[in-house]
Amino acid sequence: MKSFGTSKEFLMTDDIEWETVGEGVKRKIMGYDDKIMLVHVDFEKGSIGPMHQHPHSQVTYVVSGSFDVTIDGKTQTLKAGDSFYIPTNALHGAICTSPGQLIDVFSPIREDFME
Repeated sequence: MKSFGTSKEFLMTDDIEWETVGEGVKRKIMGYDDKIMLVHVDFEKGSIGPMHQHPHSQVTYVVSGSFDVTIDGKTQTLKAGDSFYIPTNALHGAICTSPGQLIDVFSPIREDFME
């Protein structure tokens, strides 16, 4: 596994540019080392996090809005204050039903986000 070092200790949201990662979806990487990564994701209503899978464990906190989240074929509607866990290699995706933001935590680091 390639080492990406670590982020700064303090990361100010105003200093980090949004990165567009899909139609109506943008993200900011808010902290990481090789073992963990925190990502702030912003969704417009109707935008989609397409079905995918990865070898990382993931926990996501719904900051605002509402999302129909599918994990391994089971779909649940989640709103602000809810969270979900995605096991390693589980097929998952989300549809934003009301504009909102998510905080994703990955272990280990999502190397593909660093390229």
